[in-house]
Amino acid sequence: MTLYINACPREESRTARLARAYLARISDVTELNIYDQPLVPLDRERLAHRESLIAGGKWHDPMFDYAHQFADADDIIIAAPYWDLGFPAQLKTYIENIYVTGIVSAYNDHGQSCGLCRARSLTYITTAGGAYDPRFSFDYLTAMAEEYFGIRETRLIYAECLDICGNDPEAILQSAIDQIERSADR
Repeated sequence: MTLYINACPREESRTARLARAYLARISDVTELNIYDQPLVPLDRERLAHRESLIAGGKWHDPMFDYAHQFADADDIIIAAPYWDLGFPAQLKTYIENIYVTGIVSAYNDHGQSCGLCRARSLTYITTAGGAYDPRFSFDYLTAMAEEYFGIRETRLIYAECLDICGNDPEAILQSAIDQIERSADR
């Protein structure tokens, strides 16, 4: 199963459009629109509750459903717009909720993280009104995937400079979609 994490708050966003073009070539996709989920940041109370569940070995509590879904996916696709030099806060909240030691990662005897996720790859899809800088979005997700989740392959698909005066945003977006279609034909 491919898990599609939709972090696009607007249904008709350009990022969502790019993601739909990518997803068109994949079967067995489960979409998780994180804006339709009851995700909240881990405050003191929720963190204490999570720690008590872990200490009690209650790995199948509903609090861990997102973590299990993420860990069990064969491939992961995340689509999120490039906002304020990163991705939307709701995606960070999702990551906080899935990062459960014992489900998505573990530590070896030397204190090093070992990923427990079965996914072969993580693909990140984004669009930007200006120039895209991957440091605070894709690079962060790549580090999480490789160092903590055990996902060895990461891909970036993006369209940038969509809101620059004089640029043709439709042509830029179509060029990115054409690239997706060409890579699918290989």
